[in-house]
Amino acid sequence: MVSSAPCSRSWSISEDSLKRYVQFASESCIQELLSASDSTRGIGINNGNDGWKVLTLENGVEISKRRSGNGSFHTFRSRWLLRSVSPQQFIAVANAIDAAKQWDSDLVEARYIKDLDDNLSIIRLKFGDNSKPLFRNREFIVYERRETMEDGTLVVAVASLPKEIAAGLQPKQNNAIRGLLLQSGWVVERLDGDSCMVTYVVQLDPAGWMPKCFVNRLNNKLVKIIENLKKLAQACPIDGDT
Repeated sequence: MVSSAPCSRSWSISEDSLKRYVQFASESCIQELLSASDSTRGIGINNGNDGWKVLTLENGVEISKRRSGNGSFHTFRSRWLLRSVSPQQFIAVANAIDAAKQWDSDLVEARYIKDLDDNLSIIRLKFGDNSKPLFRNREFIVYERRETMEDGTLVVAVASLPKEIAAGLQPKQNNAIRGLLLQSGWVVERLDGDSCMVTYVVQLDPAGWMPKCFVNRLNNKLVKIIENLKKLAQACPIDGDT
């Protein structure tokens, strides 16, 4: 069953098996997101014990990074206190598709392949010829899971499916390069008043040859999409409005 060309392998699995896998995989992603959001540490404060290094702090937005355990691409994090934006307003735009539109404007396809549950979906993101080098002709097959924790904290976890499972769901087009969104997502915590603390985390492997330092530098820019998502959120109706 093992092929000599791993890139051509695909697995066909039942919807129940796919759902169980995504629930299991996304649970780890959710825990990583919650750990990264740690609200007991103030914005802009380095804590050597957690591995995060603050890179910039501007207009209340913290950008930090952490090297992954296997020493590959860095994980980047953005944290921001959003005033006059409720968690419900922000979470309405905190999804894989709206975020991808901020990564690169040349997003040529963004569609839901399959809904596994009310809060669990499979999505295809495809970028075109005019995208920036990081995304040019890349496509990503990701899951999206949305959860509300007991304290009301909202979490959205987004990550790529294993390439074999992704190939079984959506065969790769000949000219496309299938990248991996290793982990990403949002944690939105309600604060006093109509405000919230937003944490966004992303680790990306675009696949195809590209200098690692180039990818890491662009990752640093990528997490700044919260600014655009905030504008989208402010345009959403406030809770209770229609």
